[in-house]
Amino acid sequence: MSLGKKCAAEFLGTFWLVFGGCGSAVLAAGVADVGIGWLGVAFAFGLTVLTMAYAIGHISGCHLNPAVSIGLLFGGRFRAAELIPYVIAQVLGALAAAGVLYVIVSGQTGFESVGGFATNGYAESSPGGYSLLACGVAEAVLTFFFLFIILGATDSRAPAGFAPIAIGLGLTLIHLVGIPVTNLSVNPARSTGPALIAGGAALQQLWLFWAAPIVGAALAGVVYPLIAGEAESS
Repeated sequence: MSLGKKCAAEFLGTFWLVFGGCGSAVLAAGVADVGIGWLGVAFAFGLTVLTMAYAIGHISGCHLNPAVSIGLLFGGRFRAAELIPYVIAQVLGALAAAGVLYVIVSGQTGFESVGGFATNGYAESSPGGYSLLACGVAEAVLTFFFLFIILGATDSRAPAGFAPIAIGLGLTLIHLVGIPVTNLSVNPARSTGPALIAGGAALQQLWLFWAAPIVGAALAGVVYPLIAGEAESS
């Protein structure tokens, strides 16, 4: 598969993750009486990954996340030469999805601002008012386990055909834990798209949602082969 096709798949897959996950938070979570709430948003993010893993996993591996690409690189499952093109495609897909969401949100009668726009944050921008340290630790630990699930579920020794289910449910569980803390990222691209639209504190705090997930992902890429044995080649 050519790198161009892989990047196109990553663009579309990341678009779907941000549009489906953040879109559920922006458009459906807070609707009076019938809103899906945090539980629904958690499942929405999990479903975006599960569906895209089956749709494009055979094309690009369905990373949809710079931290995942970096974790797989550290785990020996991904080529360093493809990292930058993948990250660019992922970020552009996230930004495109955020842009489409903005068009939809701004078309509502009485629109004045995007509000939180599903952005991530710490301290006063944390849904639960959690500190910078707490948010950084949560993002790093949750990304670590997300990558650990990905590495294990996609190992050639794991049961075939079930990886998307494990990964999608893993992301759902991670959101159930992390939404109250940071609105949950574990994905620098997912954080970047909405932050660039919302601006302000979301943009100022964006650095954490690159740094912490990358640290957690890289650590998982190192730890998994130590436990499971030598990483399988992609």
